[in-house]
Amino acid sequence: MGPGNDTHISGFLLLGLSEDPELQPLLFGLFLSTYLITVFGNLLLILAVSSDSHLHTPMYFFLANLSFVDICFTSTIIPKMLLNIQTQSKVITYPGCISQIYFSTLFAGWDDFLLAVMAYDRFVAICHPLHYTVIMNPQLCGLLVLMSWIMSVLNSLLQSLMVSWLSFCSEVEIPHFFCELHQMIQLACSDTFVNDTVIYVSIVLLVGAPLAGILCSYSKIISSICGISSAQGKYKAFSTCASHLSVVSLFYCTVLGVYLSSAATQSSHAGAVASVMYTVVTPMLNPFIYSLRNRDIKGALMRIFKMEAIKGTIVLVGK
Repeated sequence: MGPGNDTHISGFLLLGLSEDPELQPLLFGLFLSTYLITVFGNLLLILAVSSDSHLHTPMYFFLANLSFVDICFTSTIIPKMLLNIQTQSKVITYPGCISQIYFSTLFAGWDDFLLAVMAYDRFVAICHPLHYTVIMNPQLCGLLVLMSWIMSVLNSLLQSLMVSWLSFCSEVEIPHFFCELHQMIQLACSDTFVNDTVIYVSIVLLVGAPLAGILCSYSKIISSICGISSAQGKYKAFSTCASHLSVVSLFYCTVLGVYLSSAATQSSHAGAVASVMYTVVTPMLNPFIYSLRNRDIKGALMRIFKMEAIKGTIVLVGK
């Protein structure tokens, strides 16, 4: 591994999803609309949780953090993509690319940890309901979110620093719509053994461990639900974790689908197209999954809209 990047490499070219000029307006409109829906939907969810005292519980505290991370994650990737489409430019500067690697890795890792924390919260709520408020106290909730953030920061900092130490030659075209970590390492003309090793270790520790925690939590949750005698009790217990289970399934299925499809086809373009699922679609669907399947969230949103309607009526009457 070289001491740093070659001085003549000042930037990279993001090839995007398609080089067909006729598809660019369609891609711009599609990604702009999904980005706006993602930001607006997650902001509404955060507003609902923060404004309604009934939602000041650990589950909704973690949910608000997840919505914040989803906004940040998509904002790291989509605006640059939209700018490149609008200006008909594929260029991203070297510092911009390293920054995109850092923040995309940070928020993807944080998202992963939060899903594991939320699974633990559901495990305590269903398997130890009488001790829930004692175990999931505000101090522990804040500590879990803080530790998730610290581990994600350390991992993304390590990954981005190691990429910055690589040497890049004349091949600066990235067959993706953002500076994806694996694609960047493949472009390097220096030895990438250490980088590959660190990536595999981080996948095992920072992806495998949260996934194992989620599976362990849900195995105990299912066992506890099966022990409930009444069908109504089983439905009520399962409904408290159905939304989270849907989000977890969507997140991991799309991530695994991306890497399995790219490995099977050996096509970087196929991997880029599949990456749209976990970078764009999943963050957009999360607030809908939680709001449509959750009475508390729907009730809080209805109260917000009613308050805004009342304020608007008062303003009109006053005029």
